[in-house]
Amino acid sequence: MREATAARVAVVGSANVDLVVRVRSLPLAGETVLGDNLLQLPGGKGANQASACAELGATTFFIGAVGGDATGDWMTEQLQRHGVHTDYLAQVAEPTGTALIVVDEFGENTIVVAPGANSRTAVHHVDLGTFDVVMAQQEISTDTVLAAARQAQRFVLNAAPSRPISAELLAECDVVIVNETEVAHVDRNVISHLVVTLGAKGAQYLIDGVVVAEAAPPTVTPIDTVGAGDVFCAAFAVRFALGDSPQEILQYAVTAGALATLAPGAQGALPTHEEVMKWLPPAL
Repeated sequence: MREATAARVAVVGSANVDLVVRVRSLPLAGETVLGDNLLQLPGGKGANQASACAELGATTFFIGAVGGDATGDWMTEQLQRHGVHTDYLAQVAEPTGTALIVVDEFGENTIVVAPGANSRTAVHHVDLGTFDVVMAQQEISTDTVLAAARQAQRFVLNAAPSRPISAELLAECDVVIVNETEVAHVDRNVISHLVVTLGAKGAQYLIDGVVVAEAAPPTVTPIDTVGAGDVFCAAFAVRFALGDSPQEILQYAVTAGALATLAPGAQGALPTHEEVMKWLPPAL
């Protein structure tokens, strides 16, 4: 595998303040459980992925929206702290997006998102064609995702959270990334390059419905799985931009995703390129 180079990546997506409570077990419907102290952490699938791309060595720009208040300023500072360029991050009248997250003692979680300012994310003011790869998710409007896909040289869609995806959008995607649950909501027949994450079992890379690569993550003891999928997507996009093989991309991505579970919060354990390389199998 090649060493890190400055791939230019644009991430179009959501920025949220994560309000996190750790509990012994996730509550059932109608159940109240006691938790630990409330934590405020930076999150949002777009901001998570942008921060992870930057930590992995890519020149990363985030296109999104936050509230024009102290919370929005705080989110902007968190992105910049990871090395993300925020030239295209808008401040709007709506409040910054917020996610309510409950995490159990095994690192599993439930999440509810109030989009807020994320609904105002737009790409008309950015020339996305200048980037090696553009990545987006589904916590922002479908129209914005489609507009980004049409501009991009190469476009990676993390189809999360699950919602219907038009054939028009799928036709613009170079790669679609989903998890085991989300894959049921996409039409495999119109996706040439499909990546399916399998949690602790790793991931598969399919081209025209045929599995061309499989990878398992290193064995770690997870503290918090929130954001692990976002780090996987970021790592995938960075190595995809650099032209690695499907097997190299997938092994790098599952390794980065596993390392992301070693601290609380979606951005608590973002690995660097050097850290991922240390954990890769010797053959890569």
